[in-house]
Formats: sequence, structure tokens, C-alpha cells
Amino acid sequence: MKLDLEVSEPIDFGSGDHQHLIRKAADKSIQSESAFIIKVFLLLSAQLLLTAVITSVFIFWEALKVWVLKNPWFIYATFPAFFVVLIILACCGNLRRQVPANYILLGFFTALEGLLLGAISVFYKAEEVLWATAATTLVTLALTLFALQTKWDFTLLNGVLFVFCFVLLIYGIILIFVRSYWLHLLYAGLGTVLFSFYLVMDVQLMLGGHHHYSLDPEEYVFAALNIYLDIINLFIFILRLIGLGR
Repeated sequence: MKLDLEVSEPIDFGSGDHQHLIRKAADKSIQSESAFIIKVFLLLSAQLLLTAVITSVFIFWEALKVWVLKNPWFIYATFPAFFVVLIILACCGNLRRQVPANYILLGFFTALEGLLLGAISVFYKAEEVLWATAATTLVTLALTLFALQTKWDFTLLNGVLFVFCFVLLIYGIILIFVRSYWLHLLYAGLGTVLFSFYLVMDVQLMLGGHHHYSLDPEEYVFAALNIYLDIINLFIFILRLIGLGR
């Protein structure tokens, strides 16, 4: 975090004026970090609420559920659009800092994610989706509290987690052609563990402070996007675990 000290007149170090300026700069830094965290959690809450509303429509509207089951092209058509918006948000740093373009893109991305998640949820019973939602909520709260108070710095694991994520992706592609209950169960378990680590890391990246890596306060959209994706992936893998257990 850079401290911008603007001095308009000479400082008398013997009088303690420099200590006042340091305290003033530190207060501004703390206020900036607090505003950043509040923005992230407000955006994240709005994303999760919108996703829950869209997914609920797919789960409880029987006609829509039947239509999605009969038209699998809906998922295949939605996924490319979702992926394109994700790439734009992840790679175009200047665009995701521009208001209101960043909010519009994030809202569009969240709506697409809600449609995808709703389409995936129709393949499960409503009670399984509700159990997965409750489990994801508890896990998310527990991991967030852990990330806030632990002295361990998970931001250092960024590279390692990326490698495991790539390996998990290859594993998932292989499972398309392999019909093994235990391999699918292992895949769901590993995915749950991996994105639990990602959630802790992304929360610490948002917090900054004594952690080795942190996000710029202007990157509130990117921070909300990261944590949102962690929670959604956690939900999907937990839902998969519950589905395999039925």
C-alpha cells in the first residue's frame, strides 16, 4: 500500500509534526482498505443473491426444468458467452476499473453464471441443491473466519494452487471417458479441497495487511469475482459429492 504524503511547508522534526503526518497517512490507508473490503462484500452479496434467485427459478419451475433436460444445447450455448466475459474481466485490467463498465460486465457475468448453475441444478433433486447450498454456506463462513484470523499466509500458494487446478482440469477431462464411481468421488473431493484453499487465499489477497501479496484497492471487482468463483466452484463440487452419495 503506497502512502501519499503531501507536504506544503517545511516539517519541524523536533516538534513531532512528522508523527502527525505519519498517523494521518496511516488513517487514510486504513480508511481506503476498509472501503475496499466493504465494496467487495457488497458486490459479492449482490452476486450471490442474483445467482440464488436465478437458480431457484430453474429448480422450482417444473416446466423450465423439463425444457432444460430436453434441450442440452442451452448449456453449450451459455458456456462460451460466460467464458468470454470471464476472460474480459480477468485480462482487461483497465476495463474492470472503469465505472459503470465494470459493474455492467460483472452483472452480466453473474447472470450467465446463474443460468449455468441453474441448468446444472436441474439434474439434481431440489433437496440435494438445498443441502449443497447449506453446506457451502457453512464452509464459506468457516473458511472466511479462518482466513481473517490465521497467521499462515496462503497468498504464497498462488502458483501451487494453479498447478493443482490445471491437474484437476485434466483429471476432469479424463473422467468424461471413464465411468468409475470412486474416481468421480475422488474428483469431487479434490475439487472441494482445492477451492477451499482458493477461497482462503483470495480472502487474504483482499485483506492485504501483513500478507505477502495483496490486491490494489481499485481492484474491488476483480476481488469480488475471485471470491464469487471460489464459492460457486465449492457449491458445484459439494453438490456433486451429495449427488454421488444418493
